[in-house]
Order: sequence, then C-alpha cells, then structure tokens
Amino acid sequence: MRVAVIPARGGSKRIPRKNIRLFGGIPMISRSIRCALKSGLFDRIIVSTDDDEIAQVAREYGAEVPFRRPAELSNDHTGTTEVIAHAVRWLLNQEIDLTAVCCIYATAPFIQSSDLAAALSILESADWKFVFSATTFAFPIFRSFRTDESGRVEMFYPEYFSTRSQDLPEALHDAGQFYWGRPEAWLTGVRFFDRHSTVAMIPRWRVQDIDTAEDWERAEMMLHVLDQLEMGQ
Repeated sequence: MRVAVIPARGGSKRIPRKNIRLFGGIPMISRSIRCALKSGLFDRIIVSTDDDEIAQVAREYGAEVPFRRPAELSNDHTGTTEVIAHAVRWLLNQEIDLTAVCCIYATAPFIQSSDLAAALSILESADWKFVFSATTFAFPIFRSFRTDESGRVEMFYPEYFSTRSQDLPEALHDAGQFYWGRPEAWLTGVRFFDRHSTVAMIPRWRVQDIDTAEDWERAEMMLHVLDQLEMGQ
C-alpha cells in the first residue's frame, strides 16, 4: 500500500494559520490534497495535525484525519521525519502492509502529480531509501559570501574567487514539496541528504518555500503568472 502523509500543525507563527489560509481562493492545504488525489498513486491520503480546523478542512477536500498528532510532535522544533515516522507507526499498528510513504508538504502550491509519479518511478527503479523534489540554485553557491559584524565581506569559498561560474559544479537544494520514502527509512530516521537518496528535479520557476509574508506574496505572484500561462494554452 502507498500512503501520502501531509503534515499540517496549527501553530504556525510567521504566517498564522498558513496551512488553511486562502491561496488563490482555496485553502493552501487543499492544493496538496487535490494533487495527491489527482495522481491516483495513493491508497490513502492522511493529514497529520493537532488542529481541529485543519482537520475539518482536510476532510472537506478528501483527505483522512484518522488520528490526532500528539502535542510533543507539534512544536516548532519537531522535524518532518519524526512526524512521518509517527504516522508510519500508526499505520503499521493497524496491520497495513506499507510499501512506500510520501510526505507532501501542506504549503507546496505548485506541486504536480506528474512529479510525484516520476519520483515514485525512480524510487521503485533501485534500492533507494528516499526520492525527494530538488532544484538548482539560481547562482553558484561557490561564489557566495557573507559580511561580518563590521560589514566586511568574506567569501565562503575564497579558493573559487577566480573560477568562472560556468566551470563551477552545479549545486542543488531541496525544493520543499515532497519526499517519497521506504517505511523503514522513515522509522529509522536516516537522513534525506545522503548517498542512499536521490532526487526528482523540479524547475526553479515552480519552486517557492513559504515561510514568511514575503514568500507568500511571491507565491501569489507566481500563481497569477502560471494561471495566465495556463489560460493562454
């Protein structure tokens, strides 16, 4: 059985109630639920939450909320792996035969079912523990720098100061949309970013973390552009 788990706690501080805040006229979490349903990949779609209102919205859009996430897994310091492992243990205690579990973030409005399907195909093609969404950095990270307390500039990788951008290795980062994983990988807490994992590439123009008000505004602008493009097809 393949199961999607969407973590969605109620205590978001930087963007209050962001999981169910309206985005393009519908609750943000509903976009992840709809994508999971549209994909046809999952036997069950479960939302892990500690919040009654989120649970109600999740059910209205077709997801299950068969358990309440415990308080100790609903604070600012709880990691994704711990939340999904809790859901996996609950499923196994129901004597469900799990083959793959996909964590889908509630705030991933540009997720596409074709990406989920492509990543599942990669997971099943070899002995991967995780396959997750990733994209490229827009600028070479080896040319990055910081400023100290006095404002002086310091490169992170000064050895690459004279290296042409096109000669630097391409760097990737987590796209923050979904993570396919084997049940045992979730339970043992192995890291995503290691040699037992690989990625499903997502174009940069469809990737946006939503952690701040500025992120939200940028995502709304992206949605408007993408909607215009779709209408023009």
